[in-house]
Amino acid sequence: MCGIVGYVGPREATEVLIEGLRRLEYRGYDSAGVAVMNGSGISVRKAVGRLSALEKELASNAAHGGLGIGHTRWATHGAPSIANSHPHVSYDGKLSVIHNGIIENYRELKNELIAQGVKFASDTDTEVVAHMVAREFKGDLLQALAAVLKRLRGAYALALCHAEQPDRIVATRRGSPLVVGLGDGENFLASDVPALLKYTRRVIYLEEGQIAELTSAGVELFDRELKPVTGKEVLTDLTLDAAEKEGYEHFMLKEIHEQPRALAETIRGRVEGGRVDLGELNLDAESLKGVRRIAIVACGTSLYSGMVGKYLLESFVKLPTETWSASEFRYADPVIDASLLVIAVSQSGETADTLEALRICKQQGARTLAICNVMGSSIPRIVGGTLYTRAGPEIGVASTKAYTTQLAAFVLLAVGIGRMLGSTTQADEARLVAGLEQLPRQVNELLTDDIVAVKRCAKRYKDVFNFMYIGRHYNYPTAMEGALKLKEISYIHAEGYAGGEMKHGPLALVEDTFPTIAIAPHGRTREKMVSNVQEVKARKGVVVMVSTLGDEEARELADYLIEIPKCEEELSPILAIVPLQLLAYYTATQLGRDVDKPRNLAKSVTVE
Repeated sequence: MCGIVGYVGPREATEVLIEGLRRLEYRGYDSAGVAVMNGSGISVRKAVGRLSALEKELASNAAHGGLGIGHTRWATHGAPSIANSHPHVSYDGKLSVIHNGIIENYRELKNELIAQGVKFASDTDTEVVAHMVAREFKGDLLQALAAVLKRLRGAYALALCHAEQPDRIVATRRGSPLVVGLGDGENFLASDVPALLKYTRRVIYLEEGQIAELTSAGVELFDRELKPVTGKEVLTDLTLDAAEKEGYEHFMLKEIHEQPRALAETIRGRVEGGRVDLGELNLDAESLKGVRRIAIVACGTSLYSGMVGKYLLESFVKLPTETWSASEFRYADPVIDASLLVIAVSQSGETADTLEALRICKQQGARTLAICNVMGSSIPRIVGGTLYTRAGPEIGVASTKAYTTQLAAFVLLAVGIGRMLGSTTQADEARLVAGLEQLPRQVNELLTDDIVAVKRCAKRYKDVFNFMYIGRHYNYPTAMEGALKLKEISYIHAEGYAGGEMKHGPLALVEDTFPTIAIAPHGRTREKMVSNVQEVKARKGVVVMVSTLGDEEARELADYLIEIPKCEEELSPILAIVPLQLLAYYTATQLGRDVDKPRNLAKSVTVE
């Protein structure tokens, strides 16, 4: 998820672009750049790192002009570097482009261009767009872009400018947002409204597939066939104070609501025709020959996703799998050799304990993979291959969308490797791929519906001292993660247990002063979970039950019922955790906690 800003008008473009990028920096901070029309061509300035690095570059090497495009990057293709930073320039130096999203067929397009003699300066998917549009340009940037769009697959928001049409910006979107800001003798473009609020509240949200042409005199909209269309002007009620959160009270709530898009991005391009495509990992049966065991190393929320991953890998890959807290692994004496495949899981890619555990494994000959959100971070740089979750920047300390996308990544990894090794059936692969493709819509339904039980429970039990979460098999880690979310941001003590362990001690805690959260969707352990719930109820305990839509027995048993859509059992942790994220959030806000910055915690643990 990257940030896009564009401006055309009488102001100094770089000032507008920097202000807009500052409001969008949460969308990416690997690098930033601007391209400005200077009267004789395009001036491009880039810098790696936070936006302040670009500001420093512009202070010493200014770029002047009244038209420009700017970008703050969250790397998806190519590590953070000047070469990979946006804007990208075409081979003839006349066209500049910025891009948010993923061009799925960029390899095919890149190979075509290379065969035609085009030389590439970066490792990004975006650069193919610059060269392709330049080759199509015959004096009309709008027509050139429309021709190229017919060849592109994937999700994208694009903004382009050309030295031979220095008075206009052309932009389009597919699966990634773009909004036009309307001014008086000037016009604006951005990924999100916050970037525009200093200058205008009059906006047009581009619809899927629409193309916009911006000049200082006005904005024209077209469909993909270049037929004129009319956009709906909206007067936004967002304020600058709330802008960075896009109208949400907290980043955490915003990120919970971003999960449908984040899941779609994680799945996009990795499933096709009922099959999983892990081509980016360069794995095959031969490369996995000799692997006899798998170890997952991670910390915190990532560790709980790894616990689900263990169940998935053992089910579909049929290899014994261990899940380790990385902080314990590095001080233990695990058996490490060439027969071990180590999978590191980290949102940031910089988690100190996980990084050190990986180094130990590599030194002793183990093979390595990673599931990570931040491209170019330390962990992806040292492993044999990385499955990126593409969740986009996660600002709230309590991880939400990073967790659900890690779970989706483990499904992809388990099924993909399982097929390579012949241990996953075609029917199971098709079943889970179909289920994955439904997840963004199902999570969106959960978030669209007002989950009354969640809010009622949060209000009723905000002042208790304890919560207990129970689950089995795939949803035992859901209990652990649900409890962690509550602890992190509300400061209420919460414990997650395997449902089968209730008689071995935790049942002694049950009373009517605090709730037990029971995660019991349809699946092979549901009946056992119902028995656990009945044990709690027999001791006058309060039960909040997460069950599959239409479960009448759960409706009769639960004091508070939370229903999730029907799904494959292996995918239920992704749906079940969403209302538990909201329960933690609403409990914390009832208590007046600083949800995005809970005490004593940091987003990424980069020291031991």
